[in-house]
Amino acid sequence: MEDDDRIARLVSRALRDDGHVVERAETGQDGLHMALATEFDLVLLDLLLPGTSGVEVLDRLVGSRPDQRVFVLSAVPEIGTRVACLEAGAADFLVKPFAVAELVARVRARMRAPAPGPARRSVFVGPICLDLRLRRAWVAGRQVELSLREFLLLQHLMERAGQACSRAELLADVWGLLFDPGSNVVDVYIRRLRTKLDTPERVETVRSVGYRFVAE
Repeated sequence: MEDDDRIARLVSRALRDDGHVVERAETGQDGLHMALATEFDLVLLDLLLPGTSGVEVLDRLVGSRPDQRVFVLSAVPEIGTRVACLEAGAADFLVKPFAVAELVARVRARMRAPAPGPARRSVFVGPICLDLRLRRAWVAGRQVELSLREFLLLQHLMERAGQACSRAELLADVWGLLFDPGSNVVDVYIRRLRTKLDTPERVETVRSVGYRFVAE
C-alpha cells in the first residue's frame, strides 16, 4: 500500500526480481479491501496514505486477521510511532528512505518467521490498566489522560513490575536515545506520571539505578 509512484515501482521491481508476486494499492481504503479479500503472505504498508490512514489500516487489518504479517514502511521517524505500530501488531518497521537491499532482506526474514498470533491488547498490573491499542489508561477504574511518552514510560515500567529500570534503559526504549545526553527528561516525566497515578509511591526511586513500578 503506497501512494508514491516512484517508491511503489522501485519496491515492486525489487520484490519481483526476488521472486515475489506483488499487488499494489494506492489508498488505504483500497488496500484494506484487498488485504481482507485476499490472503497475502505479507502486507507492505505506508502510514501516510490518502483516505484511510495507514495507522487505521493496521489497526483494522490486524484486528480482523491477527495472523497477517504487516511490514510498515514510513517517512515518520519518531520512535513513538515505531513502538506504536509494533505494539499494534506490525511485524516490522522500516524508515524511509531505505536501502532496497535491506528491504528485500527484511521481507525474506519476515516471510521465514512464523505468522504472529493475536496482538496483546492490554497490560493490567495492580489497580492500573493500559489499553495498548487505543492508548488509554485507567487508574482504579478512572480514565486518566497520558501523553504518548507518559504512556510508553508507564507501559515499560508496568511490564517490568518489581524490577529496577535504569534511566539508560528508559531513554533507549521510550525516547530512542542510546546514550544519556545529560538531560533529566526521565526524571521530569516520572514526576508528571506520579501525579496521575493512584499514589506517587506507585513508581519507586531506586537509588543510583532508576525507577521501579510497585504492583502492590
